Amino acid sequence: MSRSLTLPCGLTFSGPVALAPLTNLQSHADGTLSDVELNWLRMRAHGGFGWVSTCAAYVSEEGKAWPGQLGIATDAHEAALEPLAMALAEEDTAGVVQLHHAGPLAELAPGLRLGAVDVEGTQRGATEADLRRVVADFVAAARRAEGAGFDGVEIHGANGYLFTHFLSPVENTRTDAYGGDLEGRARLLRETLQAIRAAVSPAFAVGVRISPVDVWGRRGLVLEDSAQLVRWLADDGADFVHLSLADAAAPAPEDPDGPPVARVIRAALPAQVPLFVAGGITTQEDLERARQAGADIGVIGTAAIAHPDWPHVSLHEGWTPLARPWPVDHLRQAGVGEAFLDYLGRFPGMVEGGRPPR
Repeated sequence: MSRSLTLPCGLTFSGPVALAPLTNLQSHADGTLSDVELNWLRMRAHGGFGWVSTCAAYVSEEGKAWPGQLGIATDAHEAALEPLAMALAEEDTAGVVQLHHAGPLAELAPGLRLGAVDVEGTQRGATEADLRRVVADFVAAARRAEGAGFDGVEIHGANGYLFTHFLSPVENTRTDAYGGDLEGRARLLRETLQAIRAAVSPAFAVGVRISPVDVWGRRGLVLEDSAQLVRWLADDGADFVHLSLADAAAPAPEDPDGPPVARVIRAALPAQVPLFVAGGITTQEDLERARQAGADIGVIGTAAIAHPDWPHVSLHEGWTPLARPWPVDHLRQAGVGEAFLDYLGRFPGMVEGGRPPR
């Protein structure tokens, strides 16, 4: 059930599914792309995903979240990413780099991590000079992604990282222009999007991933605020919006009898700005539920680990995804490297026999 979809920037790709930006810990220690990670992503492009995103790629050492994370903070990172951009283009797949700053969740020592406000022994509150540097780092990373040959970037504004921290009325208690009401709390994300949009070519896609409601943690993220946020993001030049949810078709936790989150966000966006939605999509039935709930594109995460050809095999009548725990040999055949296997083994019930942390 393939169809083409065109973003406001003019980028056209084959839908209706995209590969999620999956954490996989397969990059080299210096953040450069490894052959293992290149193969992992190329297999998904060959398997029918018309949109393939990298994992979260740090835009500065300050924003790095974990060992084995992909980087796009240096020219060496850009050079290492060029073969991936070329491989995705050869598969006629839209290639996207997810730009990331971990903020208070960075791997830096406690007390050095950058957050909205000071938290003794945990993080330091960002100065305005810090925020200007963060914006500049994102702009430089976006330019590197375009220079490497990718079709676009996605700003990671979800899941408790730096931008979520600023958006949260619970965690962001600043009293300057970057805190207070929603307009202030959204300022850093909006300035970053505006700066990237101005720095890259008009045909280069720029989108944003957000957590529209509280799913993992109590941050005070509510649907009404997120609907306003995406209106602003569209005004600022976002070519797409990507929702991070536990269930792509579910209502907001604060309104369990209300409409699906995706439907409310879809209604807040201009018609030409597509909505990507992630959350529990493992079968075609799940995908249809997500689309009925308002998603234009379903984002496939966990199911794509075991099934690099999910867009094809999921169409077979009676098909069901491979049950977990997954056999190690199957995962290796699906392009999962040893570092990724170790990571998956940290989660109970994911891999047969489990795997010890590295």
